[in-house]
Amino acid sequence: MLSSMAAAKGPQACSMLFMFWFLVLNSRMLHADNQELELLLSFKSSLNDPLKYLSNWNPSATFCKWQGITCTNSSRITVIELSGKNISGKISSSVFQLPYIQTIDLSSNQLSGKLPDDIFSSSSLRFLNLSNNNFTGPIPNGSIFLLETLDLSNNMLSGKIPQEIGSFSSLQFLDLGGNVLVGKIPLSVTNLTSLQVLTLASNQLVGQIPSELGQMRSLKWIYLGYNNLSGEIPIELGQLTSLNHLDLVYNNLTGQIPSSLGNLSNLQYLFLYQNKLAGPIPKSIFGLTKLISLDLSDNSLSGEIPELIIKLKILEILHLFSNNFTGKIPVALSSLPRLQILQLWSNKLSGEIPKDLGKRNNLTVLDLSSNSLTGRIPEGLCSSGNLFKLILFSNSLEDEIPKSLSTCNSLRRVRLQDNSLSGELSSEFTKLPLVYFLDISSNNLSGRIDSRKWEMPSLQMLSLARNSFLGGLPDSFGSENLENLDLSQNLFSGAIPRKFGSLSELMQLRLSKNKLSGEIPDELSSCEKLVSLDLSHNKLSGQIPASFSEMPVLGLLDLSHNELSGKIPANLGRVESLVQVNISHNHFHGSLPSTGAFLAINASAVAGNYLCGGDKTSGLPPCRRVKSPKWWFYVACSLGALVLLALVAFGFVFIRGQRNLELKRVENEDGTWELQFFNSKVSKSIAIDDILLSMKEENLFSRGKKGASYKGKSITNDMEFIVKKMNDVNSIPLSEISGLGKLQHPNIVNLFGLCQSNKVAYVIYEYIEGKSLSEVLLNLSWERRRKIAIGIAKALRFLHCYCSPSVLAGYMSPEKIIIDGKDEPRLILSLPSLLCIETTKCFISSAYVAPETRETKDITEKSDMYGFGLILIELLTGKGPADAEFGGHESIVEWARYCYSDCHLDMWIDPMISGNASINQNELIETMNLALHCTATEPTARPCANEVSKTLESALRKSSSVLGLKFSSPF
Repeated sequence: MLSSMAAAKGPQACSMLFMFWFLVLNSRMLHADNQELELLLSFKSSLNDPLKYLSNWNPSATFCKWQGITCTNSSRITVIELSGKNISGKISSSVFQLPYIQTIDLSSNQLSGKLPDDIFSSSSLRFLNLSNNNFTGPIPNGSIFLLETLDLSNNMLSGKIPQEIGSFSSLQFLDLGGNVLVGKIPLSVTNLTSLQVLTLASNQLVGQIPSELGQMRSLKWIYLGYNNLSGEIPIELGQLTSLNHLDLVYNNLTGQIPSSLGNLSNLQYLFLYQNKLAGPIPKSIFGLTKLISLDLSDNSLSGEIPELIIKLKILEILHLFSNNFTGKIPVALSSLPRLQILQLWSNKLSGEIPKDLGKRNNLTVLDLSSNSLTGRIPEGLCSSGNLFKLILFSNSLEDEIPKSLSTCNSLRRVRLQDNSLSGELSSEFTKLPLVYFLDISSNNLSGRIDSRKWEMPSLQMLSLARNSFLGGLPDSFGSENLENLDLSQNLFSGAIPRKFGSLSELMQLRLSKNKLSGEIPDELSSCEKLVSLDLSHNKLSGQIPASFSEMPVLGLLDLSHNELSGKIPANLGRVESLVQVNISHNHFHGSLPSTGAFLAINASAVAGNYLCGGDKTSGLPPCRRVKSPKWWFYVACSLGALVLLALVAFGFVFIRGQRNLELKRVENEDGTWELQFFNSKVSKSIAIDDILLSMKEENLFSRGKKGASYKGKSITNDMEFIVKKMNDVNSIPLSEISGLGKLQHPNIVNLFGLCQSNKVAYVIYEYIEGKSLSEVLLNLSWERRRKIAIGIAKALRFLHCYCSPSVLAGYMSPEKIIIDGKDEPRLILSLPSLLCIETTKCFISSAYVAPETRETKDITEKSDMYGFGLILIELLTGKGPADAEFGGHESIVEWARYCYSDCHLDMWIDPMISGNASINQNELIETMNLALHCTATEPTARPCANEVSKTLESALRKSSSVLGLKFSSPF
């Protein structure tokens, strides 16, 4: 009986025991589930989620089905993937407390604040990517034994790299680039013996590169560029035989390139540009047979480029420009079958270009400019059929332009100026379909250009200046896009073709110093975008076309040294854009017009005629009435009474109109005011009371360091205007800027006038219906940004190239650019130095000021170009130089160079325009390249406004066919 009872109890006891343990384990699993759920909800509560990506993160659904969450089969969270979801807020430490987490990717969001102190507390974590956010503060101490990938790049992390970094013993990938880290590279990093990728670029690291890096034999990628590292390149780096990418650019490295780098048998990319390296290239470098790209540019390297380069059989890109290399270009370059980009400009190379260059290469870009090369241009440069950029200017090249270039239909940009080329242009050379920029000026070319058909539909800039071309001018160049045509200083004869008037995009026409004859065609006035017209030193006759008075943006007109006659059209200069006129040495007679262009004109600009009138500066005699015959005296007397009143009335109105443009004083209850308006319509519309009534808080338009701006309205006719109140009454050079009021350009805000008392000063501007670029930038598409960039460039070209004396923008920022309803940018010229001749001694505290201006307080055209470059970077990236995340860099420029050279487009382009980045990739890359040229550290290396405008418009219309490559060349 007992035994049977015991037998019955045995299975029952086992069942109870099983149930007990089942309940215990289930309770623990439920507790673990609840713990992970609470940690996730705590993490979510600290985030802003504008795209509602985390909308299903709620307890009603199992968290393993939440977006961005991956679980194991046992429902344990192992992966959180929330990259690029536009999430903002601070990161909660709870996410690092998940007990089984292996991967956390929160990259490319808007997360901010300091990193949690316990970020490295998880023992299971293997992958952590917090890159491309806005995190600040130091990198926390700690380590994770299993962590293999740590990416904290492109944030605003500061302080030193922790010594504990060396205790991440399993780490294979470490990227701390694009932050504000300081101090030296810690030696403990050399303990990471499994590390394959080391990126510390674009920080503020100092000191020498540790020689102990040579012990990290697993390294495949070293990127330490864009820091302040000094000293020599350690010879120990030559021990890293697994290395395929070595990038030490933009530092202060000195000494010679160590020959030990020739031991890096797997190296594919060697970038040492923008340092202070000297001496020859070690011969061992040419034993790196796996090299794809070699860039040693912008150093002080010397010696010859050896023929040993023939060993680099798979080399695609060779940049050795801006050094001191001498000797000949090695013939061996002709035997590199994959060579695409060869840039050797600005060296001291001599001899001939290898005759077979291009025949066995795959050339797309060739730039050998600014050397001392001689001989002929080789026939085979375009044998690949892909050459689109040929830059050979400023050498001593001779003979004819090769006929093979006439069939190179891939060419887009050709610059052969400043050589000794001779012969005639072949008939096919004038039919290249894609060429948009052709400069063959300053050579010995000859022959007729009107005897052939020009079919260059893409042509925007053509310069044949300073050659010996003769005969007539062709009616057309086969392009409706031509903007700049320079045929000056040749032997052209005959009449100016009337069909030039159909060049609707033409902005600059130079035909000076030829033998042109006949009358100036009236049709030229149809070129409504023409800013500069130079027809001087020819044999032109007849009168100035009256229609020239209506050309809307003409700024420079030079008709000097011709045989023109008659009177000057009375309305010439009425359009206020015309600021420079030269009609000297012709046969004009009569009085000077009383229009703005002839007020205070220089005597040399009107000399050699039979003119009279003008003010003292003209040097002309006053106009005198001719005595009437006696019989006419009686007629005059009889008519005098009839017209006397009309004459008096007319004289009163005329004098009053003239006085409207003169400096005048007005007294009211606030004291005595000096007013000067530059437009008669404005002078009649705006009174001192209108200006003073606008000074109310409800009319506040903007506020800056120099003063506040208010919106005003004329009581007379509701004309709207902007009044800028200046804090410094002495900051307005009233006596110097009367010429500024005459400036008119579609991309410049007009200056209406000035007024001041002994206590306060006001500047009156045109009111533009729109918003500042800073207000609208983040919502603009690339197409709209592109239009804005071109408009600003045109404004600078007008100020720098077509105003005499030149006018400087002073400094630019998105706040100084108004975007009107048609997406046209309008530049507000800076105060107080509105009128600047060459160099102005003034200093403006702005993040957009060029580095040399901060030192010397000199504002120049080159400093204007630096500011424009920063605007371009901001249009491309959405980030400005004053943004906090770049506060540790000398400027945003260093960050932009880093991104451009070594980051994918998606890493630096503004997310707002990234959707179509693949379509516009060529335009975006070319525009960033231009921006970096404009922001070159050396002012003389920056292009001028005219070159920038042409290059920008061309780049945006005709994108490069080579993607993702760095094109560094002069413009």
